[in-house]
Amino acid sequence: MHIVPQTSSFHLFLLLMWLTGSLSLRGQDSHPNRSDFQIRAEQTSIAIKIDGSLDDQAWKTAAKATDFFLVLPIDSGYARAQTEVMVAYDHDNFYMAILCHDPLPGRRPAESLRRDFSFGKNDNFLVFIDTYNDQTNGFSFGISAAGAQWDGLQANGGSVSLDWDCKWRSAIQNGADSWSAEFAIPFRSIRYKDGIKEWGINFSRLDLKTAEKSSWAPVPRQFPTASLAFAGTLLFDEPPPKLGTRFSMIPYASGRTSRDNQLGETRWSGDVGLDAKVTLSTSMNIDLTVNPDFSQVEVDRQVTNLDRFELFFPERRQFFLENSDLFASLGTNSIRPFFSRRIGLNAPVHAGMRLSGKINEDWRIGIMNVQTGKQDQIPAANFTVAALQKKVLQRSNIGFFVSNKLLTGNYNADEQLKYNSVVGAEFNLASQDNRWTGKAFVHQALYPGVEGNATAYSAAATYNTQKWELFVAQARVGSNYNAEAGFIRRKGYHQLNPGVSYRWYLQKGTIANHGPGMETSFFFDEALKVTDQEFQLNYGLQWRDRSRLSAFVQHSFIRLLAPFDPTNTGGKTLSTDATFAWNDFRISYTSNSRNVFNYEASLFGGGYFNGERYGCEANLNYRVQPYGSIGLFLAYNSIDLPDPFTDADLVLLGPKLDVTFTNNIFFTTFLQYNSQIENLNVNTRFQWRFAPVSDFFIVYSSNSTPSPWQNTNRALVAKLSYYFN
Repeated sequence: MHIVPQTSSFHLFLLLMWLTGSLSLRGQDSHPNRSDFQIRAEQTSIAIKIDGSLDDQAWKTAAKATDFFLVLPIDSGYARAQTEVMVAYDHDNFYMAILCHDPLPGRRPAESLRRDFSFGKNDNFLVFIDTYNDQTNGFSFGISAAGAQWDGLQANGGSVSLDWDCKWRSAIQNGADSWSAEFAIPFRSIRYKDGIKEWGINFSRLDLKTAEKSSWAPVPRQFPTASLAFAGTLLFDEPPPKLGTRFSMIPYASGRTSRDNQLGETRWSGDVGLDAKVTLSTSMNIDLTVNPDFSQVEVDRQVTNLDRFELFFPERRQFFLENSDLFASLGTNSIRPFFSRRIGLNAPVHAGMRLSGKINEDWRIGIMNVQTGKQDQIPAANFTVAALQKKVLQRSNIGFFVSNKLLTGNYNADEQLKYNSVVGAEFNLASQDNRWTGKAFVHQALYPGVEGNATAYSAAATYNTQKWELFVAQARVGSNYNAEAGFIRRKGYHQLNPGVSYRWYLQKGTIANHGPGMETSFFFDEALKVTDQEFQLNYGLQWRDRSRLSAFVQHSFIRLLAPFDPTNTGGKTLSTDATFAWNDFRISYTSNSRNVFNYEASLFGGGYFNGERYGCEANLNYRVQPYGSIGLFLAYNSIDLPDPFTDADLVLLGPKLDVTFTNNIFFTTFLQYNSQIENLNVNTRFQWRFAPVSDFFIVYSSNSTPSPWQNTNRALVAKLSYYFN
């Protein structure tokens, strides 16, 4: 039985979801006012030495945040592993002193000394700062018990992007029953509103030996401690300084040699370029890049591709990251009108400029323009995206945007569009207590010869309490909705995706929580004929030591819209309009991350189109604390199809060696063998951070065919960059 959406039925479903969410459910969380948790930062004229010892004069009189509340495994009562935090500031820096009490003996887990460590695999302390007082955007800083730094940008109410780095100082001291740390965060490294004496702030602690996550201002267990909706208040004696216009730059020089064995060519090249930042005010800045070089960016992790549609890989390049939520959060994960990885994917980036920041308390703006050059048959192009966002209600916003790709060189008019634009309006919902979140948008594509069905729209809502999560999403993408500067997974469809889950939280025993969930997904073509249907039942269980077990069973139905080889290896294809239905399962386990050896493993199997598929995935990790880790990723798929279709045994193997000699010297070797594309990729990267935000890189990469063994290409790059402020 396949369901066809009727407008009245869909509206009734939304009404039922709203009524269900509006009921007073037992056990729902309370939402304290920001004024309930306050800490005052006193201005000091006495120098603070950042050594982690907490013996400076400023800390003897500073206000102290204490009595941290449990968040996980349960959010009732105070944490056993308590934390104390003191704050101060002068004309240049915001200072923090942290004392983390350690009630249990034993070594403190630390995966490595690498910056932006994995949260769940290290004892750590984090701070989340709402410098704009909008409970939406901010900054996060942190440190592990081994002294590794963490810094990131906060957006969308609390998600943290760790790809952003800034200049700040920290130090730790380890004792027998506690460890301490000090931070010095320059005001010029962050953005905030002028003349304001109050910021939002919260402190978070993860102690793996007690398996406790705690926070100063209480956060309900269903939300991350990064949620700015639950932050307390930081009060300054006087507003932080007005910075005025400032300028910083990071020039680089690089050298490269490469060998293409298929063409028999060896190439040598050198390059120079520049990244720069102009700080116009405490909340607005301009970023510039000229001839950027991204050779040091970590390679993407390969996947076994059994998908009918394009795969998504995240942006990692530094220039595109700050305030990137203005652009990257447009649309949804599968309907993105702008996707920065389209820029410079197959052609060099010549230059780029981005203006971003807060205009005032309610308005936020972002404008980015990037020019690329010609590469083979790909013409030069100019990419522009502009977004304007206004705060509404307590934590919600409305926004308007335009993105555009304009070909600026010679191009084939029969195959390439001179320009392609998308304009749109969006509404992002976030209630004050964070229980209600959602999004609605409408986009219109504009390009030469555009006809009907070039619109995309969507509406989604989630209601989240301590026990219940209910959500529904609806989307429609026209068959002529074209976004060349975006990521559009598929076109010409309607989608409906409701789901619900429930959790029991246990006060005693080794199990922290468990519960079932249900999710369905329906795709229809523009004639409202079903093309895809999934119905999934799942169950999850989490222990107090943070290990997890989950399982699901799923029924799938697909009507193919184009010929498709289920193995994606170039075999015989299934025909258009052929229909298939099958059942499959998956069971996954994640071990206790406190253990020196920890792992994630999955088993799956069942039907698959006109055959069967069985396999496993595993991610194994052994840490040599705190100097690094040895990891291995493995994926195996066995696909059995009837004649005359091709069977396949697909193997993806990815061993990784990550060595952190100190907090500033790193070495990583990553191998990836993918039998689906018959390729062995090697990427080796050495990084020396010899000064803040200043690096020396040596990167070696190669690709080979394993059978018969033959190296197809290899390259060696050296890059030096230095931060001038």
